Parts: sequence; C-alpha cells; structure tokens
Amino acid sequence: MNVIIIGAGPAGLTAGLELIRRSDIKPLLIEADSQVGGISKTVVHRGNRMDLGGHRFFSKSDWVMDWWQSLLPIAGGEGDPIPIHYHRQSRWIQTSRATPGADCMLVRPRLSRIYFLRRLFDYPLKLNWTTLANLGPRRVARIMGSYARARLAPRPERNLEDFIVNRFGEELYRTFFKDYTEKVWGVPCQQISAEWGAQRIKGLSITEALKHAAGRLLHSGQVTRHTSLIERFLYPRLGPGHLWEMAAREITNHGGTLLLNTRVVGLQRNDHRITGVDIVDQAGQRQTVAADHVISTMPVKDLIAGMSPPAPHDVQQVAQGLLYRDFITVGLLVRRMKRHPGDSDGVAGQRLPDNWIYIQEKEVRLGRLQIFNNWSPDLVADPDRTVWLGLEYFCNVGDDLWSLDDAAFTRLAIQELASIDLIDPKDVLDSHLVRVEKAYPAYFGSYAQFGVVRQWVDGLANLWLVGRNGMHRYNNQDHSMLTAKLAVDAILGGDVPREAIWAVNLDDEYHETIEHPDDRTAPQQG
Repeated sequence: MNVIIIGAGPAGLTAGLELIRRSDIKPLLIEADSQVGGISKTVVHRGNRMDLGGHRFFSKSDWVMDWWQSLLPIAGGEGDPIPIHYHRQSRWIQTSRATPGADCMLVRPRLSRIYFLRRLFDYPLKLNWTTLANLGPRRVARIMGSYARARLAPRPERNLEDFIVNRFGEELYRTFFKDYTEKVWGVPCQQISAEWGAQRIKGLSITEALKHAAGRLLHSGQVTRHTSLIERFLYPRLGPGHLWEMAAREITNHGGTLLLNTRVVGLQRNDHRITGVDIVDQAGQRQTVAADHVISTMPVKDLIAGMSPPAPHDVQQVAQGLLYRDFITVGLLVRRMKRHPGDSDGVAGQRLPDNWIYIQEKEVRLGRLQIFNNWSPDLVADPDRTVWLGLEYFCNVGDDLWSLDDAAFTRLAIQELASIDLIDPKDVLDSHLVRVEKAYPAYFGSYAQFGVVRQWVDGLANLWLVGRNGMHRYNNQDHSMLTAKLAVDAILGGDVPREAIWAVNLDDEYHETIEHPDDRTAPQQG
C-alpha cells in the first residue's frame, strides 16, 4: 500500500512513525523545508538553538505522553518516578539515569508573565495582591464595575470581542486582551470568530478568578498539593526539533522514505479518490507519485488549489479566502538583561526567570519574548555568560514588517526591546532571524464557511486532513499528533469516523487550566 504523507511536522511524523511501528507499510513523507519539525523545528545558529514559538511537552493524553517518552526518556538524575497531576488524575512518570549529554527530556519549571506598564503580571492573569497593586485601585474598580455590567447585560456572541467582554468585562478586555490579540492577528477582535475564544479561553472568567483567590485563602494552610504539568513540563534537552529528528530517523531506518526540499504542487484525483501526488524537488524536477492513501498537513488553501480536476467552485472560493498569520523570530544573544525594578526573581542579575513574556506595551510591535536559557541550558552555547533571547513578531507576508530586510528588522527588534527597558543595546553580541509563513491559521476571512471545504474533502475516501494547517485549526502539537494517530487507525482498518478526527481539540479544556479548586487560573491569551 502506498501511503503518502504531506509534511514532516508533528502530525506528519507521528503518522509516519505509527505506520512503521504498527504495520508493514513504508510511508513516503514529503517536506518542503530543509529540515523536519515544521514550526516545532529547532534552528541552530553558532551553537545557539532557537525554538520557534516555544513548545512545552505537556498533554492530557496518556498516549501522547508515552509516545514522546518512547523517543526520549526523562532525565531525573536518580532514575526515580516523579508525581505529575493533570486532567483529574495523578500519574507517576518514570525518569531515567540519563546524563546531561544523553538524548533525554528535561523536567523544566514553567513561568510566563505579562509585561505591561513596565511591570510584570502573572500569566495566566491571577486575581492576587501583585495584580491588584500593579493595576492600582482605580483601574481595579473600573474592571469590577465593567464586569458587573457585562454579567447583567451580556452581549450576543457574534465575534471574539463579544466572547471576551461577556466573561471579563470591557475594561479588562481593553487592558489585557484587545491590543495583544490584535497585535497577534493583525485585525480587530470584532473580525475574529468567537469560536477562537471558545477554543482557547475555555471556562474562564472573573468569577473563576474570584473563586481561585478565595480558594487560596481558605487552603493557605495546606502543605500537600499535587505538582502540575502547568508548573513543570517536559522539554527535549536540545529543543523540540531534536525529538522530531529522532522520529524521522526511526522512520527512515525502518524503510520509510523522507524527501526534504520537495514541494507538493498538485493532487490527482479520480472522482472521490486521490490517485497521485505531484511533487517538485529542489532541482525543479517534477514527478507524480501514485497513492493509495494521502495524509495531508499542508495548508488547506494550497491543497484545494492543487486539485486536478479542480474542486467545485464553491469549495475553491472558500479555500482561496482562508487566511493565515505569518511569524518572524529574531534571536538576540546578549550579555545580560536589565534587572527590572520590583522583580526579585532574576538569575544573578543576568536574566529574568521566565520561559516567555507576553509584551503588552502598546508602543512596540514585539509580541512575545522567549528566554531560551530557561527552556534548556543546552539551547545556549555559553549559558553562564550569555542570555539567548527570541523576539517574536506576528505579521503578514508582504506587509511593512515582513518587507524589512533582515538587518533592518534586527535593528528594529533591538531598539524595541531597549525602549521598554529590558536590554541595553551595548550588550547585544549576535543575532539571527527566522521567517515562518502560514504559522497560524486564522479564524477570519472565509473561515465561517469552512464547513463547505470540510464536507467536500471528507467525501474523498482516501484523503485525510490532520494537523494545524492541514485542518486549518489552532491545534497544539499534541492535538496534531492525535489527529494523525486517528487517521492511521482508519487506514489500518479501524472504525474511525471522520468526525472523530475533527472532534480532536473541540471539547478539550485548554491546557493552562488545572483541575484543583485551589489552583485555577484566569484569562488566557494567544
């Protein structure tokens, strides 16, 4: 059986490795990039490693957690199990005696905060004394008043703004949601589907924040509490791309084929089946590969555009109108970060302890800041004497940001980070810029009519859409892996309806939440 997998990101590699492990099928994986991993790849620059977007290895799926550990054991020093609580259950995760130089997962502390008004707020935002002091009594009074009004007269939920205002009130929406969300997506919140909020901000509101605060007071005397994967997470020692490179190696070592620098430019179909995939390699050589099944993670817009004979006109129209948000990361190597006033958590005055920081300051276009040292010291060539930062910008191909050349963009990034008092430009030692197209499928454009595309594609008996861009859905990597697993289940004869694949990530609680009444967190962004 010829199974072609389009894309070698988390979903594509999961599908390929599942086929290798569970059958005699030797899949063909086709990847346009020069390396595997998709947006989860790790970019190496002069010994410093960049994680594009930040990828915590955490899932409420036991299958996903076990799958990751089948490739990389968890280093714990003593080879002892550690308790982890997630999704209403406890689990002991077995560590190994892996040495720091071995292939392994690290257990890392999680800290991410919001940078706003030159102050650091908890993220997810918590209703505690730090937040109240940072906001000040007047702003807090306005927040509570606007929340009361929203509860008394909720809006019809036609868009993302309505969704957030109903749960947090207009004042908190304008303080912590509006500007950052519009920085990420590049359009007003009124143009973004409420479905995006339902997917990413599940079950949270000021009411939950008040319960959280009360629970903290009532349970302040308790000593024993579970450790959550929200507070600690697994992370490959050499970055997420290392795990996906190991998956690719296992596929090829067992007879699968991986073509890098090769683009899919068309799909041949006969009525309701795909018969072949048209590919072009780096040298421009074109060929058509016969297919019994196709698992696709490529952008839906491009998939439909490449159909031959063409898809129906209404399907083409909707697919053509699907939009994406592109992404640029600037890696900056600096001697130190500025010690921020009021923050006592710096590491020897050299850097903040956060994995990432959401930049809410309105005067800069910088969206998020990663501190790679805090993901894994091995991402940094000299972690004791340098800080390796990732400055993340959200943009569209062809806009003013994307059109800057690399040198001009890097100068802008340095100037912005200095202007909000996080670095001194004199401390910058090196830089590297990475551009990622179609990083985030958008919940606007023609997305409201996406069902037209889905219904037609679901009628193609041997085509399976999985992953983030493959389904035009804001999946996390564990969700993408689960969609790939279900597609393989179906190909191998399992009773898996298409609805089961599309249902992944629809009803899952967003994985910043914890199921303890004394440990609930309030608003999520991005």
